[in-house]
Amino acid sequence: MTRTLLNCDRVLTGTTERGPTSILVENGEILAVEDAGALDPKSAVLLDWSDRAVVPGTVNAHNHSFQSLLRGFGDDLPFLEWRDKALYRYSPRLDAGGLHVGALLAFGEMLLHGVTTACDFFYINDGANENAAAVIGAAQRLGIRVVMARCFYDWEGAPSSYRETVAQAVQNFQALAKAHRGDPRRMVSVHPAPHSLHGASRDMIVAGASCAREAGVPFHIHLAEEKYQVDDSLARNGKRPLWAVDDMGVLDERLVAVHGCWFDESERALLADRGGKLAYNPNSNMFLGDGVTDVVDLRARGVPVALGTDGGCSNSRVSVFDEMRACALLQKVHRLDGQAISAEECFRLGTVLGGSVLGLPVGRIEPGYRADFVALDLGDPSLWPEQSLAKNVVYSLSSRAVRDVMVDGKMVVRDGELLTVPMREIRERVKALTSDWRRS
Repeated sequence: MTRTLLNCDRVLTGTTERGPTSILVENGEILAVEDAGALDPKSAVLLDWSDRAVVPGTVNAHNHSFQSLLRGFGDDLPFLEWRDKALYRYSPRLDAGGLHVGALLAFGEMLLHGVTTACDFFYINDGANENAAAVIGAAQRLGIRVVMARCFYDWEGAPSSYRETVAQAVQNFQALAKAHRGDPRRMVSVHPAPHSLHGASRDMIVAGASCAREAGVPFHIHLAEEKYQVDDSLARNGKRPLWAVDDMGVLDERLVAVHGCWFDESERALLADRGGKLAYNPNSNMFLGDGVTDVVDLRARGVPVALGTDGGCSNSRVSVFDEMRACALLQKVHRLDGQAISAEECFRLGTVLGGSVLGLPVGRIEPGYRADFVALDLGDPSLWPEQSLAKNVVYSLSSRAVRDVMVDGKMVVRDGELLTVPMREIRERVKALTSDWRRS
């Protein structure tokens, strides 16, 4: 049994700010949060985070880890051109070893930016679960909490390394989920993820949703990211994207729609009525010129919304703190209303609501939650003046201020340095893997 008593100068538990605080952690779980000095330090390892503000570890609810290797290979191109010239060109070259390197790069950088939980929407399925296992292994080595959203993909226009039959997808998902079932620490979770209306057939989407019900987990699907996807759904299904999914009988509280930039009012109402959720990717949507998801309306309807950084087509943003700010600014300018959404609400989207969308007890500093913390340097000028920690974190925080990161009670970043995997090793492996891509 491992006990840690953490003492710090300020805490943002959720959106509630505290002054000097002690936090007691046992076996990765938060046991108590009290005023400094109120907890008995007996039998606990003391951790002094003086001049630190502690906030919940952030939750990256949608990412494609291997796409971090594609930075600079297709930036500023339209999405479909990027897909053909970068994604479809280079991703088939990645075996399990290459995918492991991509995950080390993506997850390692996330930890340095205060991400403690990452959902990897993963679709290079060649070799059954070998590739997925390589990504999970990278997360385990680094010490980040990971959700493997294993893709169900059968569109014939995609590379063969992405595609499976429905039976193969079900069998491989069930095997991977079984391998990681029953982890009390919830460090690895496995969710099914039918790719999209264009990437997965109706049978594939229904199979993914059925797997989610049987496993008692959410399932993820890209929907209405760009306008052409709405037009395509109307042409093929006679209905807008979310209505098409509803027609399959799979739209319920387990569905996590990704993007939703072009959901109209009827679809937003439908998502709320069915109890569905959303993973929103504001920086990626801006980078690609996708559009603006109406998060304000969705939240007013009670839809849980999380934040994600997406993948290499948006140059792989890795900071959920950046996504909080982008979310706030996009909603304000979209509505021409500086009060459209608050910093506190955007902070919730990147923390506790992210945990809720993924079905994990993370994103809040309260007893019963997992001990995932980010310690921010109160000496960094991006946190001055110390009027509102939540507003400073969302609107002005510099990555310089992220100094220490704990995941499930274990230190993974100290004084801005990754403790688990040397950054030099990651750099060398990335360079060796990608150095000849430009010449080929």
